[in-house]
Amino acid sequence: MKEIYKKHREVISYLFWGGVAFLISMLIFYLFTNKLGWKEWFANVVDWIIVVIFAFFTNKWFVFRSKAGSMSASGREFINFIIARLVTLGLEEIIIIVGCNVLGYDAGSYRILSLIDDGTIVKGIGQVFVIVSNYILSKLWIFRKKKELR
Repeated sequence: MKEIYKKHREVISYLFWGGVAFLISMLIFYLFTNKLGWKEWFANVVDWIIVVIFAFFTNKWFVFRSKAGSMSASGREFINFIIARLVTLGLEEIIIIVGCNVLGYDAGSYRILSLIDDGTIVKGIGQVFVIVSNYILSKLWIFRKKKELR
């Protein structure tokens, strides 16, 4: 078991911290849409800001174990992280707008499942695409190891 963890530590760690970020995101989205009555697209943007800050530090420290030593190197990582996350936010916003506004699966309606409102389910579907895209962008672009930069 230890060997499997060592071999796949990065992916396991990403799935764990990504799962925590996913739960935080879903909870915040649900509270904003169902308790505060915010529109899905707006709730998603505010939720995104909170979760991206959380995700940057967990990805930097625990997942990719970035060794960026200087403030400028860490600043570059943060800027690249924000740029990548803006791209995947756009993807998620398209999924939410199509699912909630075009197809009508919005917060407060319960056609898909009776326990979770349709808007939250649409958000969850968007999160699947976002999590995979974010890992790829983080691994290949943001937190590359120095030897991979040559």
